[in-house]
Amino acid sequence: MPTYMTAMEIRGIRRDCLDTLRAVGRSQHPKEFVAVLRETDGIIEEFDLAPGTVVTEQSAGFSLGMMPLDVHVAGSAHSHPNGVLRPSDADLRFFGRMGRFHLIFGPPYEDTDWRAFRRDGTPVSLEVFD
Repeated sequence: MPTYMTAMEIRGIRRDCLDTLRAVGRSQHPKEFVAVLRETDGIIEEFDLAPGTVVTEQSAGFSLGMMPLDVHVAGSAHSHPNGVLRPSDADLRFFGRMGRFHLIFGPPYEDTDWRAFRRDGTPVSLEVFD
């Protein structure tokens, strides 16, 4: 029987997953990207680029109906090419429908150019695991 993670049980993210997400942001710049984060044993380890994603320089979106059901969805990741590393009102509406933790990346997409948030927009720290 699957177990459902509580918000406190997501402990961190794998460095290689974080590095790849930053690389995706860099490669898509100046357009946004959006991805669905997946966890294993409380660690965000992988992501899926959502099918049917529509991206612009101001937004990225996809139909939640296009995603398979998965108890390991931890949240989302997306970029803000304008460099503002906090959730917009549209982000907060999306966060409420998509998992518990959300990452925002910005240029120049280096080690410190990302932030993590809970679904209500509260900043949170995630440990980076090698």
